[in-house]
Amino acid sequence: MRIASTETVDVVICGAGPVGLTAAVLLAARDVRVVVLEQHRGTSDEPKAISIDDESLRVFQQAGVVDRVLPVVVPGTGTRYYDQRGAVLFTARGPRPFRLGYPFKNPFAQPDLERVLASTLADARNVELRFGHRVTGFEHHADRVTVRAVNDLGEMAIDAAYVLGCDGGRSATRLLQDIEMTGRSYPDVWLVIDALADPHTQRFAMHHGDPKRPHVIVPGQGGRCRYEFRLFEGEGTSDQVPPFELIERLISPYRPITPDQIERALNYRFNAVVADQWMLGRSFLLGDAAHMMPPFAGQGLNSGIRDAANLVWKIAEVLAGRLDPALLASYELERRPHALATVRLSERLGRVVMTTSQRSADHRDTVIARALATTEGRTFFEEMRYRPTQRYTEGLLASTDRTDLVGIPIGQPLVFDTGTHTMCRLDEVLGAGWSLLGVEVAETDWAAATPLLRAIAVDPVQITIGELLPHTGRRVLIDVDGALVREFTEYTGRFVLIRPDHFVAAAWLPGDSADIATRVLSWTGFSAEGVLSNG
Repeated sequence: MRIASTETVDVVICGAGPVGLTAAVLLAARDVRVVVLEQHRGTSDEPKAISIDDESLRVFQQAGVVDRVLPVVVPGTGTRYYDQRGAVLFTARGPRPFRLGYPFKNPFAQPDLERVLASTLADARNVELRFGHRVTGFEHHADRVTVRAVNDLGEMAIDAAYVLGCDGGRSATRLLQDIEMTGRSYPDVWLVIDALADPHTQRFAMHHGDPKRPHVIVPGQGGRCRYEFRLFEGEGTSDQVPPFELIERLISPYRPITPDQIERALNYRFNAVVADQWMLGRSFLLGDAAHMMPPFAGQGLNSGIRDAANLVWKIAEVLAGRLDPALLASYELERRPHALATVRLSERLGRVVMTTSQRSADHRDTVIARALATTEGRTFFEEMRYRPTQRYTEGLLASTDRTDLVGIPIGQPLVFDTGTHTMCRLDEVLGAGWSLLGVEVAETDWAAATPLLRAIAVDPVQITIGELLPHTGRRVLIDVDGALVREFTEYTGRFVLIRPDHFVAAAWLPGDSADIATRVLSWTGFSAEGVLSNG
């Protein structure tokens, strides 16, 4: 085979599934040079993932592609859980609808999303999508990784500053670098059917906890509908093609079906595993390459998009010389705990909601009904308080007296912007970079924050949550519907440093500005004195 001369790019992404494509559009928006290598000839035609959260849609907003994604999404209203007799137990809708600017949980078809993202990248001057390219090896160097791949014309080598392994559960990026996964594989066999011309029009997923036949129904767009049924002994194995007679029998309580109305049908088993390490030198694992989970929480794809949102901006900042490369280790430090907690939640939901034990189902229905009779219990279930929240306790964080105010994502309320004299969403004001906000701080307090303002190259933003409009030459954001007040009341009298991924990096009282500036600037390799002298 002919080996092509080595080329050089900033980032190689292995895998053009939804996580790899999301990482690519985020990097494209930051003007990073990217090559995406995908072994298949095009995007997938298999509708695997079917639920996308508000967090993920906000990530697409940051990448500038959400208006192209929304047409393939059904604005969802949550998940409805049914007891063993088919009666509604409760409907879970999330704690605060539209806090992040989008519906909380939304059905969609993965092939549609992949086509939209791939089409967007085709227009990006700094990203190249290469289908039909199989990754065969990696060579690690101090300043780069050499990625080897093969296509129909022969072998090639690409030097990249960083490599992102977004190539799924059978990740070549993980396997070729001898990274193991810890967890368990489940023996249960499930049949998944993607049906066409379906009569369901609900905008919510339906989880039926019938121990005789646990099953899930998720209506989609344009008459698509996902059905998933637990199979029992003698009904099939994960490597068998399900017979039409079985599909017809299981789906018959809900609709008649013909073979041409089956878009996809297969048997599968699921895993609950996490990679032992997510970073090896300059190579990283994201999505299913880093963690796989049962489908019952609908968080597989969303967890992968969270990975991309956490890591990509850090790589872009390192490449631009604005962040110490050693801090890329914060990716696994920040993301692993939440990913592991989400895997565990998915397992628990499978055991509880999809149990095949009559005794367990009786106990579940009794306990939930009793809890729903209380305000606290109804809040717990209907607002999905059982889902692990994203809260970083380690990583790129700085605080003085209130650690509870950092490491959490800030919402995206509607605001009135005095800079443009328009109403808009918060992210439209703050943009894709760092942001420094002063929440009801005095005009004289801003001087001590000057090193940070210069180092992260952003304009200061004042937030007023009361009924007074401060006299200042700065841009001021004003509450219009109570949402801005809810987000920032706890930060009253403080400065708030927001990371590019919308997490609070630091929150402090004005008197602590010098200390915080020193700690945050240490992430960049600059000093406060150096920033001021070069200002």
